[in-house]
Amino acid sequence: MKELLPLLPHPSHYIGIEEGAIRKAPGSVRLRCALAFPDLYEVGMSYLGQKILYGILNEREDIAAERVFAPSPEAGDLLRAHGVPLATLESDTPLGETDLLGFAVTHELCFTNVLYMLDLAGIPLRRSDRGEDLAACPLIAAGGGCAISAEPLAPFMDLMLLGEGEAMLPELCDLLIRAREAGWTRSRLIREATAIPGIYAPGLYTHDAEGRLTPLFPDTPRPTRRVVADLDAAPYPQRQVVPFGAVHNRLSLEIARGCTRGCRFCQAGILYRPARERSLADIERILGGCLDETGFDDVSFLSLSTGDFSALKTLFLGVADRCAAEQVSVSLPSLRVGSIDADIMARMAGIRRTGATLAPEAGSRRLRDVINKGITEEELLDHVRALAAYGWQQVKLYFMIGLPGETREDLDAIADLCRKARDAAGRPRLQITAAISPFVPKPFTPFQWEPQISPDEMRARIQYLRDLFRAEKSMKLRWHEPDMSRLEGILSRGDRRLADVVESAYRKGAIFASWVDHFRLDPWLEALSEHGLSEEACTGGRPVFLEEAGDASLAPDMPPCTEDTPEDTSGSGEPRRPAPLPWDHLEAGVSRAFLLRERERALAGSRTEDCRYAACRQCGACDTARPSRLSAADGPYRNRLNLPARDQGASLPPPERPARQARPAAPHLSPALIARAVRYRIWHSKEGEAAYISQLELQTLLERAMRRAGLPLSFSQGFHPMPLISFGRALPVGVHSRAEWFSVTLREPMSAAEVMARLAPHMISGMRPLEVTPIPIHDKSFGGRHETFALHCLKPADAHAFSEAWAAFADAPAFLFSRETKKGTVESDLRPLARAITREDASEIRFTADWSERYLSPLTLVRAITPWLGPHELRLVKLSQTL
Repeated sequence: MKELLPLLPHPSHYIGIEEGAIRKAPGSVRLRCALAFPDLYEVGMSYLGQKILYGILNEREDIAAERVFAPSPEAGDLLRAHGVPLATLESDTPLGETDLLGFAVTHELCFTNVLYMLDLAGIPLRRSDRGEDLAACPLIAAGGGCAISAEPLAPFMDLMLLGEGEAMLPELCDLLIRAREAGWTRSRLIREATAIPGIYAPGLYTHDAEGRLTPLFPDTPRPTRRVVADLDAAPYPQRQVVPFGAVHNRLSLEIARGCTRGCRFCQAGILYRPARERSLADIERILGGCLDETGFDDVSFLSLSTGDFSALKTLFLGVADRCAAEQVSVSLPSLRVGSIDADIMARMAGIRRTGATLAPEAGSRRLRDVINKGITEEELLDHVRALAAYGWQQVKLYFMIGLPGETREDLDAIADLCRKARDAAGRPRLQITAAISPFVPKPFTPFQWEPQISPDEMRARIQYLRDLFRAEKSMKLRWHEPDMSRLEGILSRGDRRLADVVESAYRKGAIFASWVDHFRLDPWLEALSEHGLSEEACTGGRPVFLEEAGDASLAPDMPPCTEDTPEDTSGSGEPRRPAPLPWDHLEAGVSRAFLLRERERALAGSRTEDCRYAACRQCGACDTARPSRLSAADGPYRNRLNLPARDQGASLPPPERPARQARPAAPHLSPALIARAVRYRIWHSKEGEAAYISQLELQTLLERAMRRAGLPLSFSQGFHPMPLISFGRALPVGVHSRAEWFSVTLREPMSAAEVMARLAPHMISGMRPLEVTPIPIHDKSFGGRHETFALHCLKPADAHAFSEAWAAFADAPAFLFSRETKKGTVESDLRPLARAITREDASEIRFTADWSERYLSPLTLVRAITPWLGPHELRLVKLSQTL
């Protein structure tokens, strides 16, 4: 792929030379793994799961794990046009030449992107077409949160990994090494792999007359979700790949897994039970190592519900002091209403106040009780008042529409709650944004049997809310694309019949379905029709046998609920079995009876307390009442907390807020951080793959490199303090250089030699510091007035024409060139921009660009003279510049 870098959009996303990327010689390892994320680089590089597995596998000397992401549609077209297969980032190894290709399947809308990547790699889409030779085609596996209910992907996967992959993936790699060296067939490996707890081989199951999946071999173990019982015992990479731009371009530090709040719509709240917190000592150890190794200036404490971390106040206030000393921001995502007290809120306000997000999910208390959200209107308004008092001016509230039992009054309550939040702090009003998403019933939740509302009803309810919001000031409404929710609903509870639909939709061009600018529903509806399926059959309700749940009103201290598949009768004397669901053959660790009991409590509007601090509800995931339903390989299983009760007491009253709030003050920086002791200009090269890093990406990368090097950066003041780094004129992407520079101000005295020695080991591959020179603190230098370039023609057949074109340009008194701009067609004379043109040989010329009067991208100049040569057929190198 890398031969196409000059042609690819966002070429830095394909070079694989980021800080923290690990490259191993193919001949030095026994197994080559490709960790695939079926979305764009900037999305995949935000995914923590890949970082964890990448670190674990690459710790082993005998395994090389590399990354691959879904190329954009434009990049995919280029790969096909040039006959180049999709390859890994680190070594540019075609995916078909790896031994294991593992996909992270995090949501249903990425299903066709999995096929897209297999197709670009030249790998047969279906397991049945790959043959038995493991050396001829890699083993194809899928993991991630969606894998346990991804039956529409079953015919395309050799194996699926259910649950958390830290334990499973290394064990699978060991088995695959043994299988390849012993010459096993694909079928034998798949059969043997089912002995590893958590691994599911979808090809070893068949449908019975009722549509129930049963194993082909009686001794096949039931696939059971696998969980890391103790997070402190699980590896966590301190050296991580630092991305060239990502949606969440920061250090994500996982402080806990699992949530037992019991929101009845939430699949993650079931699939990550029990709740497990990382110890404070382990978090502090990891945080220090990660900041030293990555140079990030923003830390996010990550979990399903960060505000529920039992020792959050102790953690946050301790870390905030440490991070403030180096101007490192700390953020707390996934905060519930009332989950932080005034001390934390006040400290957060001193770091940054962009906007706050809260998720009441439903407008009325009645509906919040149905979904077990467990927050009151007054708690929400108290939280909003506190935000306003501490300086926040914008609050986003998330709601769902189409929840079971929703009425028109519940929609009215959404608008009413937003009005109350807007007005809660008096004048001036807060800016409230309501974000609306249609509800999608998910497997392994109490609502997995419920219907999804129709597309017409989705649009009607959104329009009703739009009408309610239209006349309101300081209130905005945003909504998720209803057709995306329709498709998610079709796929989320689908069985294997939908595999044909997924493949047909892919063949019709349906990729990147989670991106609004690429999303099209028509190919999916056409595919459904072609395969004799209807949207309504996929999104409708499922039959429920309430007898399975036992007594829905059981108190938490009552005896355990009944088994999952009781031999109840329907009055005919014949045993009645539960209606099959496509995932019934898989064990998630939470019993069907518990889910049905929670469904009944939802219909009754009864809340269920969080079992971390209240009585056990006997869901099945823990060993509290009986042995856990989870794999016995990693137990015992229980909620693991730092403290028996949260370290935040009742929230302190917020400070009084004046009737008219003054403009919030800028964050206060320590005088030490804004001191200016010395300033240096650092000259460096930018060659090879580093030439494809854009200037915008480079600014962040260099800041992180200097943080890793321990250089004491000086910061600006104001609302957004930034390190005092400045750059010369931006080098066009794809141009190599041996004469680039940036300047940096340090807050402590340091010699040029020490700056060079510290920085050199932390620069990106292809960027080597060449010289460090002191400059005045207030130097205003910008770009070079004169720059010397070497231009190479990489296409031997065109070398003569290339040389002649430059000779003609050198001899011409003028060279008029027309180009389109926003103001229309502009014609200019390019001849004065290049002087001292010399021919080095038939395929190389050198020239000096004169920018003293005006600047033009040197690539534009070069392409104007030789327009028939493509970007991949030329190589432009800056040799020097004069300031």
